Amino acid sequence: MIAKLRGSLDSTGIDWIIIDVAGVGYHCFCSSKTLSLMPEPGGDVSLVIETHVREDHIHLYGFHSAEEKECYKLLTSVQGVGSKVGLAILSVLTPQLLHQAILGQDKATITQANGVGPKVAQRIITELKDKVGNLAFSAPAGGVGNVLATEVGSFDGSAASDALSALENLGYRRADALIVVNKVMVETNNQATVEQLIRQALMELAR
Repeated sequence: MIAKLRGSLDSTGIDWIIIDVAGVGYHCFCSSKTLSLMPEPGGDVSLVIETHVREDHIHLYGFHSAEEKECYKLLTSVQGVGSKVGLAILSVLTPQLLHQAILGQDKATITQANGVGPKVAQRIITELKDKVGNLAFSAPAGGVGNVLATEVGSFDGSAASDALSALENLGYRRADALIVVNKVMVETNNQATVEQLIRQALMELAR
């Protein structure tokens, strides 16, 4: 069973790369986020690998981090979510954003992925809401900080939902708005008003 590959980048495609390891080329399917982190051909590559063995094929799926791999394994454990859909979701959502979308019961964020409709998104939330809390994430590199340790409730009918809608109406991407609203909720112990959430979220988004 192949669990990790380290070598040089041979070539890439829409959803795959070939890694040259001591003269042997390994074809790995990847999310677009992992592909975006790849160097120019000939550059060094190290990927965490999930190996799928079937009667008619052996497929390798490559991930830039252990967190991405664990999210992929969780997603593909959901009925109706195969490898293609799992990678599609991880192509638009980082593991951290997926974690927050599931805990926040945010179907709209999950349906940004190709091939994911509301029913599949709801199934992902229902089946994984009690499992994603066990995932551990390294701190993100950007400016909003790591707000993933505290679980959030549903946004439906809450101040956070209203703030999220307001930020979207102002032109911000839902995924970006979600992460900053979540951060403010954690910092204020879920006590912030809609006005406070919007004001502080705008400050975070302006950084």
